[in-house]
Amino acid sequence: MPNVFSDPEAIAEHVIRDVGTDLVVGLPLGLGKANHIVNALYARAAADRSIKLTLFSALTLEKPRPKSLLEQRFIGPVIDRLFGGYPDLAYAAALHAGALPANIKVIEFFFLAGQWLYQPFAQQNYISANYTHAASYLLSRGLNVVPQLVAKRVVDGVTRYSLSCNTDTTLDVLRARAQGRASFKLVAQVNSELPFMPGAGDLPADEFAAVLDSPETDFPLFAPPSEPISDTKYAIGLHAAGLVRDGGTLQIGIGQVGDALAQGLVVRHRDNAQYRGIMKRLLPGGELPASIETAPFETGLYGVSEMLFEAFLGLVEAGILKREVDGVILHGAFFLGPKAFYRALREAAPERLARIQMMPVSFTNEIYGEEDTKRRARVEARFVNNAMMATLLGAAISDGLENGQVVSGVGGQYNFVAQAFALEGARSVLALEATHPSGKAVQSNIRWSYGHETIPRHLRDVFVTEYGVADVRGKSDADVVAAMLQVADSRFQSELMRQAKEAGKLARSYEIPAAHRDNYPERIRAALKPARDEGLLPSFPFGSDFTDIEQRLIPALQILQDAQRTPLKLAGLAWQGMRHPPDAADRECLARLGLDKPTHFAERAYRALVTAALAKSREG
Repeated sequence: MPNVFSDPEAIAEHVIRDVGTDLVVGLPLGLGKANHIVNALYARAAADRSIKLTLFSALTLEKPRPKSLLEQRFIGPVIDRLFGGYPDLAYAAALHAGALPANIKVIEFFFLAGQWLYQPFAQQNYISANYTHAASYLLSRGLNVVPQLVAKRVVDGVTRYSLSCNTDTTLDVLRARAQGRASFKLVAQVNSELPFMPGAGDLPADEFAAVLDSPETDFPLFAPPSEPISDTKYAIGLHAAGLVRDGGTLQIGIGQVGDALAQGLVVRHRDNAQYRGIMKRLLPGGELPASIETAPFETGLYGVSEMLFEAFLGLVEAGILKREVDGVILHGAFFLGPKAFYRALREAAPERLARIQMMPVSFTNEIYGEEDTKRRARVEARFVNNAMMATLLGAAISDGLENGQVVSGVGGQYNFVAQAFALEGARSVLALEATHPSGKAVQSNIRWSYGHETIPRHLRDVFVTEYGVADVRGKSDADVVAAMLQVADSRFQSELMRQAKEAGKLARSYEIPAAHRDNYPERIRAALKPARDEGLLPSFPFGSDFTDIEQRLIPALQILQDAQRTPLKLAGLAWQGMRHPPDAADRECLARLGLDKPTHFAERAYRALVTAALAKSREG
């Protein structure tokens, strides 16, 4: 049985006494980090330079850090409400401050998007890795400690612990240990908010060397609120929903596109006529091609995804995710989400929870091992993931910039692309917005070329933007260029086409079809507005931890953020806000930001801007 501790310093001392002063610590990705144990080990190493501490990690979760006055006033109370009791990771603060002791090293293979851009130590110690390779890299470096957040259950006096949110790499290294290929101490920190997930991660107590279990070290889980879904993201999700076949298999990446895709599937299933109407308005030419999937889900889908998030539970609730594989409708490797998501898993009936199984990442992300079984299960698979950019020749840029800076990481994207080519009938779907803001301008996310690639063009398959679907698998370079031009923003199509023709990759006589020359944001907004107004495409389809007032403020603050790139727009909003006094509902919003009774010029200016932005947000 493990040694049970109530004090983080004591368990850190126990680990060091047992393992030695050369600590190679593998931290679970994201939510599963045992923060108090990690911080205690960090404190010991920081105080005693004879201790060498190497932390291998991925997706270090940190509370948002607001910058402007409006950000501070809006997000500050949200941080207190959702993250107030979450213990910060000491190594992250030291990294940001450039104050990491010389005897401590932090190595990550996946970043919170944009969190470590232009942070030299983090960038220099990043390992570019497929998610499925991370465990082997840990083992090759001499992994000797794995501190994991766990759920606890005692039945008939017998204690068991669930790896819960992170079976991903932990089950893979435990298998290596059982086979004699590794020797490390698995230590646990009990958390009362973690759901006890059944399956392979439900472990006996004797798998653990030590356990930290105390009310003093219990803490609220990191629970990022769902973000509102923009028109652009909804258009992408709806197009992707038309690629998913009944009776098939589904993997979704995290984020607004994943939520939009799931809600698109829900509308397709529950309000089929409405879905068809939305797609007719959204598609160029206003007609539904034979290739688009529009039928409701009779057989249903089976889910297999490295990450589980709230939208998957929405698909279960809607009766879409229901195709069973050995009694399971959903396999995942880790999860992260808002408080309601964790609560739903904790409170789920045992028979329902048994249909959701947490597995190692080697199971979800690869077909190797029990390959015949996986091939039979993963029929008509659709692997839907996000990209930042794509080239006209079909390469995808998802993890970094051409100057070498890493934005996030490769994670499981290559794994799923490889599966799409290995499984009969499967497709890899990479979703991206057609443009992104850059200072006062807008840039195309579809480029002629780019100095970095995550997925090379010889693995090109399906790309989706808000303007449609480009199916480029097995196509010639000229056909790929033509397809990618048709889903690019029309403000950039002519220049992109010129570059392709100059390179000899497109016939000089080629012209983009007229139906694809109206790829503008205004067309997307108009196409989705009827469904938005009818409540079919809500900003938060699966619930929100934001209050009603905060939900009203979010689109207004987005309008202000966009206006900052154009000083004349900002000035116009300020003038409008000064001329038109706020109504009662707007005064509630102003009070939430502490702007209902401004005391100085800056507050009066912000009051006017917010008032005008609220009015503009109601106009749609």
